Amino acid sequence: MSVDVAVEQLTAKDFASDQDIRWCPGCGDYAILAQVKKVLPELGIPREKIVFVSGIGCSSRFPYYVESYGFHSIHGRALAVATGVKAARPDLNVWVVTGDGDGLSIGGNHLLHAIRRNVDINVLLFNNRIYGLTKGQYSPTSELGKKTKSTPAGSIDFPLHPLSVALAAEATFVARSHDVNIKHLGEVLKRAAAHKGTSFVEIYQNCNIFNDKAFEYATGKDTKADATLILEHGKPLLFGADKKKGIRLNGLNPEVVTLGDGIKEDDLLFHDERAHEPTLAHMLARLYHPEFPEPIGVFRAVEKPTYEEMLDQQVKAAKEAKGVGEIAALFERGDVWTVD
Repeated sequence: MSVDVAVEQLTAKDFASDQDIRWCPGCGDYAILAQVKKVLPELGIPREKIVFVSGIGCSSRFPYYVESYGFHSIHGRALAVATGVKAARPDLNVWVVTGDGDGLSIGGNHLLHAIRRNVDINVLLFNNRIYGLTKGQYSPTSELGKKTKSTPAGSIDFPLHPLSVALAAEATFVARSHDVNIKHLGEVLKRAAAHKGTSFVEIYQNCNIFNDKAFEYATGKDTKADATLILEHGKPLLFGADKKKGIRLNGLNPEVVTLGDGIKEDDLLFHDERAHEPTLAHMLARLYHPEFPEPIGVFRAVEKPTYEEMLDQQVKAAKEAKGVGEIAALFERGDVWTVD
């Protein structure tokens, strides 16, 4: 006899913790938090099966504000902690929330290796192109010449571009969205959560205190149509208020063209997020304003075995070949000595 067990239907309110949210009024993090709490109930996963891991920074306060399990880990080490969680408990739904400083500076090494291993985790990188928590120093994504408290004469560092980094590390899911484009952000988050493997999502996030309007060109009502390009699988790369502009290849170089005068949609590049070869995804990730519209959406979504799956196979094979084993015997094997 089978008994049907009712599954609790969760709502966004069920994922709201009792902690006071300590972000500056007007911070883009509020919008991201709202969309995450809206998406989580749609996953059909119990709260006790969801884990949020963060490092250090404004974005890294995230685990306090979601009613689930979580780690507020140390600076730049969120990916290492998340990898350990997923390896030990592959049944858990693991999210990493990090920033352009935490994830790309001190944490850059861990980010690269988590991505190349294809650990089944969701990485949300909030990019505001500034260090917000420590009051306005330049970050790895700050533009060349950026004047901040730590670069009063202007930054002479060339910026890192998060999507290029993720694609170079062979990420299986790569996407970008904006904090204020809430419908688009919600759709991208759902796609990321459904992906099996590392999903990497860069979110343009406004720091209204130390780097206000850094992405105004991509979010402003009068500019966003010409400054952004919404990626849709299998469709041509069109943008502009009337969708009359597009991207085509001129040899190996992308160029902006206007439809008409012999140029038609078939002449444009068509987006293929499922292409095994990531060359075109790399090219799209390197389209920057003002020369080009900056793409938002899913750049790449391919399948590959996950780290925890292969780890589990190795452990099972070792047990079949050598037995379960004992910790005490392992410690006492070989040269053992006592220090008085």
